[in-house]
Amino acid sequence: MKTNYELRYAAHPKDAKSYDTARLREDFLIQNLFVDNEVNMVYSMYDRLIVGGAKPVGETLVLEAIDPLKATHFLSRREIGIFNVGGAGRVKVDGKTFDLDFKEALYLGCGDRTVSFESVDSAKPAKFYFNSAPAHRNCPDKKVTKADAIVAEMGSLEGSNHRNINKMLVCQVVETCQLQMGMTELQPGSIWNTMPAHTHSRRMEAYFYFEIPEGDAICHFMGEPTETRHIWMKGDEAVLSPEWSIHSAAATHNYTFIWGMGGENLDYGDQDFYKYTELR
Repeated sequence: MKTNYELRYAAHPKDAKSYDTARLREDFLIQNLFVDNEVNMVYSMYDRLIVGGAKPVGETLVLEAIDPLKATHFLSRREIGIFNVGGAGRVKVDGKTFDLDFKEALYLGCGDRTVSFESVDSAKPAKFYFNSAPAHRNCPDKKVTKADAIVAEMGSLEGSNHRNINKMLVCQVVETCQLQMGMTELQPGSIWNTMPAHTHSRRMEAYFYFEIPEGDAICHFMGEPTETRHIWMKGDEAVLSPEWSIHSAAATHNYTFIWGMGGENLDYGDQDFYKYTELR
């Protein structure tokens, strides 16, 4: 196995206004999350959130403590949320096994523990997408399925944004220190997410887009509400959203995305909304 990581530094919104396409992609887009028998991650200075992926194919992959953590274990001072977006897989934590099927999630609290990833069938490998945030206390481990989620049906087909928001690793479902994660599924014929657009200065957010057919693409919108930018993305890619930025998208096909955030407020509804006509 191999572990790869990179650091991403925070940007002032005044500086981000001058970024060209290449710089926007370099700073905010996260690609190549799922490479056979690798664990790949980005350590972001936005709330020190880590965004990563692991794809075990005939091997067991260990979640190693990367150098910036200065810790003996990855979870020594961190919590983590893991979603399986591939074939059936297993997450082992100090000998305890959690089976995760497609679109099932797992929360693990902080502590000096060994975490590893496996696929049930190497011909149909699991793909584990994860977000990790700093944690100052341990919260109990818990597996969460869509049946456990708080589901909010929003939007309409007429508005091209009929979607189900599955709140899975949120404080109403599982106790966490600061990490909050969920999964939004757009219905056929709908392409817009997170509209009306909003910001939340109390926390950053990361979006991971998947279930996008080959040949289709998604356009992620970011930036200050009156100074927006966009990044074209493919499936199985993630993007970082600073606390000052909107985070919305439209695609050439309906899709699913996983949202994750860390920060000082666990209230999912803590948002500052903007009207469509206010965006620039």
